[in-house]
Amino acid sequence: MSDSLLPVLLAVPVVVLACQAGGRAVRLLGQPPVIGEVLAGILLGPSLLGWLAPSVQHYLLPPPVLPVTSALGNLGLLAFLFLIGLELDLRTLGTRRGAVAAVSLSGVLLPMALGAGLAAALYPHFAPDGVGRLPFTLFVAVAVSVTAFPVLARILADRGMETTPLGAFALACAATDDALAWCLLTAVVALSTSGTALSALTTLALTVAFAAGLTALRPALRALFERAGRTSDDLVLVLLFAGLCLSAYTTDRIGVHPAVGAFLFGACTPRGLGAVERSAARIRAVILPLLLPLFFVDTGLHTDLSTLPAGQWGWGAAILAVAVIGKWGGAASAARAAGFDWRWSAAVGTLMNCRGLTELVVLGIGLQLGVISEPLFTLLVVMTVITTAATAPILRRVVGDDPRMTPPAPHAESECDPAREATG
Repeated sequence: MSDSLLPVLLAVPVVVLACQAGGRAVRLLGQPPVIGEVLAGILLGPSLLGWLAPSVQHYLLPPPVLPVTSALGNLGLLAFLFLIGLELDLRTLGTRRGAVAAVSLSGVLLPMALGAGLAAALYPHFAPDGVGRLPFTLFVAVAVSVTAFPVLARILADRGMETTPLGAFALACAATDDALAWCLLTAVVALSTSGTALSALTTLALTVAFAAGLTALRPALRALFERAGRTSDDLVLVLLFAGLCLSAYTTDRIGVHPAVGAFLFGACTPRGLGAVERSAARIRAVILPLLLPLFFVDTGLHTDLSTLPAGQWGWGAAILAVAVIGKWGGAASAARAAGFDWRWSAAVGTLMNCRGLTELVVLGIGLQLGVISEPLFTLLVVMTVITTAATAPILRRVVGDDPRMTPPAPHAESECDPAREATG
């Protein structure tokens, strides 16, 4: 057997098992599994294992194996983003489109404005050599404005709140935020990877054209998947996986991160087909648990808490404050202005402040592009973990036993409209 394969055969099960253990451990504390998976990745990196036992870390994750595990982790990341695009259906906003739009825009624009101001102070200390002030500022602004739609959905599902008026409203806002965040990130990536403003506009135009082309092909894709589904679910699975990979390859060639292509393909994949839903479930059940943990470890290897000077933790506190004030304040104040009472508005702001895996994806893209330095990446990862971990316990405090924001008792039917009662 090839000597180059042996380290992979050790590294992959170590990482997957560690992330599974971390996810299960934090579930006992009422946290979403992604918190434990991210922490496991960080602990396997230089922050703990590399600090306490560098020889053990080198044996488990030797440098020659890291490009392989990174490639596998990024493949899992593309599958994850395909699923996010597939699940992101903005047609489910319901009748409160105006309130959803107001909360989503305020929850993006206010943290972006505050983040841009913070980036101006961060730039002399954390910007990598050769990175312009504008790309750095825009990336930090986008990074603090992200909401994690999938983690938010998991938190609501764990509490049985996904079908409550509050849950449905928050999911609609988070879905809109996700769409806005990816549009903004695409623009920032185009600006970062292009030498001139004209090149950035060309990249953006090509990305928009590619998205429009996928949208135009949607009827043909539906016919293809329907025909393939009558033959075999395996064929549909292969077509979906090939499509997301080719879309990722296309956006990479355009000059945008491959993650954008996988997301766009998911968003343009026809819904409501049994074969597509079953194949997506297989991707979620197999590829994500086995490959996505490798992305967490790749993140952890670039997150080194032990080397941060004491003075930089003050910047970390500033990042956390801007992220929370901007996101929570923007979403909660917009919900209040839309007519909701303060408890409802505070709950919406708490949910929109959840960042989770989506934020890690954004940060990973920034680090790969060289827009942010590893110390700033570490501080932003810490902010991500704190804001995500705080969501569930704060939500429990805010919601309490308010019947408008808690799932109904089994077999109980309410004749009132909770959404109407939430306004005041």
